[in-house]
Amino acid sequence: MKKLSILLLTVTVLTNAALSQRSPITVKKSDTRHGPEKGSLIIIGGNVGSQRDIWDKFTELAGGKDKAVVLVVTAAVGDSAAFDQKDVDQVKKQTGIKNVTLLHTSDLKEANSEKFIAPIQKATAVYFEGGRQWRIADSYLNTLTHQAFKDLLDRGGVIAGSSAGASILGSFLWRGDTKGAQILIGDHTQGLGFLKNSAIDQHILVRNRQFALVDFIRKAPEFIGIGLNEATAVLVKRDTLQVLGKSYAAIYDYNTIVNSESKHVVNGREDFTASDGPFFFLGAGQKYDLAKRVVIKEPRKDRNSVTTAKADDDN
Repeated sequence: MKKLSILLLTVTVLTNAALSQRSPITVKKSDTRHGPEKGSLIIIGGNVGSQRDIWDKFTELAGGKDKAVVLVVTAAVGDSAAFDQKDVDQVKKQTGIKNVTLLHTSDLKEANSEKFIAPIQKATAVYFEGGRQWRIADSYLNTLTHQAFKDLLDRGGVIAGSSAGASILGSFLWRGDTKGAQILIGDHTQGLGFLKNSAIDQHILVRNRQFALVDFIRKAPEFIGIGLNEATAVLVKRDTLQVLGKSYAAIYDYNTIVNSESKHVVNGREDFTASDGPFFFLGAGQKYDLAKRVVIKEPRKDRNSVTTAKADDDN
């Protein structure tokens, strides 16, 4: 794994160098550890289908059915998507939002043009479709369009992405190799970085990928790893993460991996939000503090009141 450490250092150096040499990307000191300072992210594990709570939250954060202005980014699909409206039609169908349009290019020159970014400057939401995440990087990374996406967040907008569109939202581009998704660290390693110091995996349970991020986070403790199953998402506002959807999100944190903090059994009782293994799962409604790297636990119900209520029901 020494090669991984060298690679991470190289990526950081090259990224900083690229951003300092005529890049349109504005780098500002942040007061959040991982999440965006403003706006929201909805990161989806793929095959979202008609999962109501995910689409409803996207619609709400975009401004509502009548006021939202949504751009559907299809670069991950390839150039065949340039004139295909099916992804736009799907978003309209699931959200009821009227103003939904396609945004597509594979041309860096076009992505660096004021004309191309004009629709983003008026948008309230962006939705990245799935496909191959390296195509999104090739189309938009470190361009005026990339900065326009960041500006949308700064205006309080929402950026969502599913499958490859989820992985690109992180800073380290997981499964970004042009030869195939089976290569975890490949020839594309920089994501759009809306979720800072992160690596994001998708389809984790249906494709048995749940252990893939463990070694990466073990060697890169400053990163947070997030794995998402299908029809499941995490909503990120600043450094608070909340799970949406019907399955589970996996959290990969260095302290959990080296087993130095949380334990599944404490004082003879199970803690359902902790794991003795290298990661843990969170389900719908559960929250996680990305800054402190801890599960946000809901207040425990008083067992006596529950018992009394049950006894009353039985009478």
